[in-house]
Amino acid sequence: MARSLDGLVLSPVADQAPGQVGTRTRFTYHERDGRIWAEYAGGDVVRGHLVGTREADTLDFRYVQLKQDGTTSSGHCRSTVTELADGRVRLDERWAWESQEGSGTSVVEELPA
Repeated sequence: MARSLDGLVLSPVADQAPGQVGTRTRFTYHERDGRIWAEYAGGDVVRGHLVGTREADTLDFRYVQLKQDGTTSSGHCRSTVTELADGRVRLDERWAWESQEGSGTSVVEELPA
């Protein structure tokens, strides 16, 4: 199992569609006893939160966010945790909106120290 996510700051490696998370979004993760949560903001996202569980190297969580235009949205994500050659954490994500149409994949990586 990859190391704990507790206290790590991660960011997407590429921008998604407008109004979604992107390279300017920062996620601050927390982890305890198989539970994960994070706060995030940046780019088109004013404030976001995610909460869920971790089993081995799989995260399963729901997220909700407030965007710059004042709208809110929510969804579900399953991520696989891996460790990069330089020791940083990478999340390969498969997500789906629950409050609107759409789904996709994304990659989020720990920011270099």
